[in-house]
Formats: sequence, C-alpha cells, structure tokens
Amino acid sequence: MPVFYTPKSRAHDRHLVTVEEYKHYHREGFLIVRGLLSNEVIGELYELAERTRLQKKQQAAVQENSRDPLKEEFAQATRVHMLSRIDAAAERGMLNARVLDVVEALVGPDVYALQSMMFLNPPGKGGQGWHQDACYIKTHPDTLIGAWIALERADEENGCLWVVPGSNHEPVYPPEEVGGGNVHAVDAFQDLHAVRNVSHLNDEVNTLSRVVARYPSPIPVVLEPGDVLFFDSHLLHRSYPNKTADRFRRSYVCHYCNARSWVPWDHDGFEGDSGNAKQILARGATHLPYASPSFGTEVYLAEKGEEGGDVRMMGMPNGMMMPVAESKDE
Repeated sequence: MPVFYTPKSRAHDRHLVTVEEYKHYHREGFLIVRGLLSNEVIGELYELAERTRLQKKQQAAVQENSRDPLKEEFAQATRVHMLSRIDAAAERGMLNARVLDVVEALVGPDVYALQSMMFLNPPGKGGQGWHQDACYIKTHPDTLIGAWIALERADEENGCLWVVPGSNHEPVYPPEEVGGGNVHAVDAFQDLHAVRNVSHLNDEVNTLSRVVARYPSPIPVVLEPGDVLFFDSHLLHRSYPNKTADRFRRSYVCHYCNARSWVPWDHDGFEGDSGNAKQILARGATHLPYASPSFGTEVYLAEKGEEGGDVRMMGMPNGMMMPVAESKDE
C-alpha cells in the first residue's frame, strides 16, 4: 500500500502564521513580521556583526600597508557571505526556529537553509540596484525565499530595503551578464527579454528599472531591531547607500527554499549537477541529499513514524469522490 506524507515537524514553541499573512505574502511578494526575534537573539547577531566589522577593519589596515588597492577594497566589503559555515552564532541565526516557522508556513513544509549574508553598510557605503534574487540562486521547482533580519533600525536615511509590491508575479528576467542558464524553461516565453546591469545603482543603466516603472511607486521597508522581512525571490527590490554620517545599517539576510527542490547552486561550489548535499535540512523531510548543522544547532525535522494514517480520495462508480483511510499497518 502507498505511504502518504503527513507534514509535521517535531513539536516546539512555534510562531504561528495567519491565513491573512500567508495571502499577503503570496499576493504582494513580501511579509513583515514585527518583533519576531527577541533582544537576546538580535544581541548575539549584532555582536557577530561587530566582530565581523572589526575583523574587516583590521584586514583593511593590513591591506593598506601592502599598497594593493584591490585587496584593500575587498577587505572593506560591506557584506560577508556564508558566515553560517564558519561561526556558530551565524548558524544559530540562520536556523532560528521562529524564522523557520514562518518560512515553513510560506514555502514549506520541507525547508533547506541555503545562504547567509551579514550586511554592515557604514555611512556612505552599501546599496544595491533593482534585482531579483532568483536570478542568482536557482531552485527547481522555483521556491526561493529571503528573510531580512534587522539588527538595528533600518530606514530611508541609512539604506533600508525598497520593494515593488506585486512584482513577485513577474518572471525572472535573465541578465545578459549572469551565466548559468535561466530560472525558467529556455524559449518557453514569447516575450521574456533579457536585462542589463542588474543590481547597478543607476536606474538609467540597470534596465530592470523599466519593469519597475510599470508599477505604482516602490515603498520603503522601515524595520526595527527584531523585525523580519520575508520576501519572494521574484520580488523586485533594492537599497540605496547609507546617507547618514554616524549610523550603520547592520542586517542579517538568509535564503531558504522548499527542500523538495533541486538546487543547482552552492556559494562555495559543488561537484556534479546540484549542491543539495551542502544545504542544511532545516524543517520537514526530503528525498534529496542534504547536510546537517555544522555547529549542532537544533532543528525540528519531521517526526519519524508520522507517515501514513492519511486520507486519500477514491472515485466511486456513481462518479462521486469518497475518502478512503490508509493505515501504515495495513
């Protein structure tokens, strides 16, 4: 007899998502959950951001002495990728149960944790032009979602995110400069055109701005520490450089997808045709390869033995559909 999968992760103190929040996310392409993370969680991530910033500052001083401008510029980067693979606090942040509760409701029930990025954005720095995240991290089926965690107030002055509500319904426009194939089936669209200079700050150069122009005005996403913005990977979004003289804009941004997706991507490279084996299974279950947390962060996977006992529908001679219970003991 067939065994049916009943999605149920191991019990924990769960943050519950409302039906209206689910509808808003899928209609508008984003969801803001205010105060999702505690001061303790934010404090640990903020301390990680400061440690990262000071390390970068020390590296910059060393590079300055070496008189290599390229290395100095790299050392002063405003973002750091994949701290979750080298730091326990970063892994805890990416696998935070309350963040995953929301992700599980929106794109789950099975969840891979794919990527982490620490943004530092000091005065006068930062900013990224219009882009769609799915053009960089591809998943098939296309289930990528981002979680943008504010470690301090993010507003229009210090470079908060701007989003185009409803633009999540757009396809992903393939940039001419980014290789690796399209998100969508090649040649499946009659009029899906390529774009140029995606992520460039100048809207005259970044041709995704022409898609943005079809919508009402973009809106700023003002967040306080502990607020989390969840956003669809097709959503058109951007940020501007930090215009303040004395404020940073520290944030921690992670990406996830449904763990039944094939993932031909990994930040650190992979062998073969997919990077699935390097992605952490953070919720539910999967038939695909996966990794476990490197630093022992607790994750709530599907409970063993929960399969079965489901109900399937069977066609009857009179044309009606009737529920038929299946038991794993049969």
